[in-house]
Amino acid sequence: MIERILPAEAVAEESLGSPPAPAGDFLHPEEAAVVARAVPKRKEEFAAVRACARTALGRLGFPPVPLVPNRRGAPQWPSGVVGSMTHCDGYRAAVVARSGALASIGIDAEPNGPLPDGVLDVVSLPGERARIRSLAALRPGVHWDRLLFSAKESVFKTWYPLTGQELDFEEAELDFEEAEPDVDPGAGTFSARLLVPGPVVGGVRLGGFTGRWAVGSGFVLTAIALPAAVPAPAPATVPDPRGEPPAPVSGSAASPA
Repeated sequence: MIERILPAEAVAEESLGSPPAPAGDFLHPEEAAVVARAVPKRKEEFAAVRACARTALGRLGFPPVPLVPNRRGAPQWPSGVVGSMTHCDGYRAAVVARSGALASIGIDAEPNGPLPDGVLDVVSLPGERARIRSLAALRPGVHWDRLLFSAKESVFKTWYPLTGQELDFEEAELDFEEAEPDVDPGAGTFSARLLVPGPVVGGVRLGGFTGRWAVGSGFVLTAIALPAAVPAPAPATVPDPRGEPPAPVSGSAASPA
């Protein structure tokens, strides 16, 4: 499912249903130590999503390696690889790419159901809540509050490897668009405007991210795949009263910081 919202540079592996019972037998010792005291369900999901990641890495040409989380829980990928993992009840996926092709990846999967009471107010801004109310009236089959939460998780997973810093829910403002029904029903794009200084990629300071979303099989999926080479903003121009071609304005606010 998740391939439909990813570019060709990304390699994805996913699995649905209950995690394979013996998945924990294939953990590296370093990984097993991380979940040594965890409950069985946590161990199974931890192992199953890493099985997805190792399969995806193999398709990219990398040998199986331990994928140990850092202090923030983000997986530490092999040199030359960017990637992201996600899992929820009944679904797990991993996506990887060569770092020369993509600068960062963020994916998230959630059940297509409402958020628990009180969570939306914590994870969203007033403008976002107004927009998803309008969307919910048009497409009641999509739980837009859960989709918003998922997209914000994908934003953080994209942001964190580039900055090594936290990003609060209220520090990015999201908006959603649907694909044309005859193109890809149950899917669309989203934009995230960063409300704090963004990361610098390829010499360009980013003001936000764009991603894609999809709904199907009882889940909402979101993904951001940030290209390694980000086009520089076009210089602003001013018209010449003599009718000459407009000249670029130096020191434009669009210039990367």
